[in-house]
Amino acid sequence: MDAREFAREFRKANNSGPDSPEAVRKRNIEAGRRDLRIFCNLRKPDFYKKEREYQDILCGTLQKAYEKKLLNTETGRPVKYLIINLPPGFGKSYTLANFVNWCYGQDVKNKVITVSYNGIIAPEFSRTAKEMIQEEETPGEESYVTRSFFPGLKIKYGDSSVMKWSLEGSYTSYLATSFDGTLTGMRGNIIIIDDPIKSAEEAVNDAVKEKHWNFFKNTLSSRMLPGALCIIVLTRWATDDLAGRVMEKFPGQCHELKIPALTEDSPQGTSTCEDLYPTEDLQNKRETLDGEIWGANYMQVPVDKKGALYGTFKTYDAVDGSRFERVISYTDTADEGDDFLCCISGGVIGRYGYVTDVYYTDEGMEVTEPETARRLQLAGVREALIESNNGGRGFARNVIHELKQLKCHKCSVTWFYQSRPKKPRILTNATNVMEQVIMPEDWEQRWPKFAEHVKKFQRKGKNDHDDGEDALTGFVEMVNGDVKGKKKARIGSKKKLGL
Repeated sequence: MDAREFAREFRKANNSGPDSPEAVRKRNIEAGRRDLRIFCNLRKPDFYKKEREYQDILCGTLQKAYEKKLLNTETGRPVKYLIINLPPGFGKSYTLANFVNWCYGQDVKNKVITVSYNGIIAPEFSRTAKEMIQEEETPGEESYVTRSFFPGLKIKYGDSSVMKWSLEGSYTSYLATSFDGTLTGMRGNIIIIDDPIKSAEEAVNDAVKEKHWNFFKNTLSSRMLPGALCIIVLTRWATDDLAGRVMEKFPGQCHELKIPALTEDSPQGTSTCEDLYPTEDLQNKRETLDGEIWGANYMQVPVDKKGALYGTFKTYDAVDGSRFERVISYTDTADEGDDFLCCISGGVIGRYGYVTDVYYTDEGMEVTEPETARRLQLAGVREALIESNNGGRGFARNVIHELKQLKCHKCSVTWFYQSRPKKPRILTNATNVMEQVIMPEDWEQRWPKFAEHVKKFQRKGKNDHDDGEDALTGFVEMVNGDVKGKKKARIGSKKKLGL
């Protein structure tokens, strides 16, 4: 029987007929010890209500994750990383504080580490969890506190501060820190990361997201005990936030619990929890708030995903190269120091371009010129088009020289000046790219930096990089015969090329 079924059976039994108050209380306490949802209901009945069904899902998911019964759908193994995405006001942090208390009741030896946005917020979660354990029942009232269920839980005298404290019978039970803090002196088996990104501005700040990821992989991961459960609670502002990176890095170890404020069962949507947020109120918020803020906060749609230029690419498992009618390549050379060279090669069948190789790098020309030639030869390219803007002509000439050294005589290299503005070209060709460009199934793993930049590219606003998108546009233009060069050299030609 899972947590939600148990809660329903418990409610049915509690409403089945007359019983002494003592018997009812005893039954409640036993049920709360077994079930997180009932524990929360009894502790705080004005917030945890039976009509708030999302709380069944949230509490049930947390309990199953703790008990190693929440399995990854692909691997069938217990989940190590639980990602929780809920709208504001759904009591995420408060439920997690209850969860910490309930876990200590299951095993006083549990060790909890919480990571918050900064050092100012970090003590708040710790203080809430600690005060719940210290809370006393109200005399003369039918109340339940943590120690009603687990009377043995007590804060150890003399070993208690806001950021770090212990329970009697254990050593260092709880540590609170931030992404600017340290984790010395403790390892944990329950790790909770609470809302690391606070705004849309931070969501597009790569330095902030990189800081979170470095802390996670280099500091926090080293403090996780074997079999530890890591819970990441956050608003999905960006696809490459901490949760996004964890899900990409450990796909077989993750479970994402995502509950939007409005369901999609009608054109206007209905509230996930009418008791907490009436549908009309949410629909008014949707009309009032900026689309990005509404999407991220209430619908769990990352800002960069909502405004992304490209959707999900078509993919192929395997393709017969002998069917290629043409084998082509388009190269956008690096314009400035922080730009990337992008060379996309592939075969054409009808109106579709099957990408077989992507060379995407910010290394210098002394590296990229010979490597581009090597990749053109390896991909069997017959038509190579290179933009001559900003030194591209010299780059093309040197690639030709490198191809001659490799004795690759079947590749025609063409360079040309791209006079059309880059952003309008990219935008107007986006539909063709999504329709006609077909990627290998594992393209994101093969070319991770290229995939990262392409998936983040926004239709509106400023983008840090546009080199991959420019090359994709050029590639699909070549497929359609919409772009041609003015200078052509066939490797091995007797014509002097000025090399």
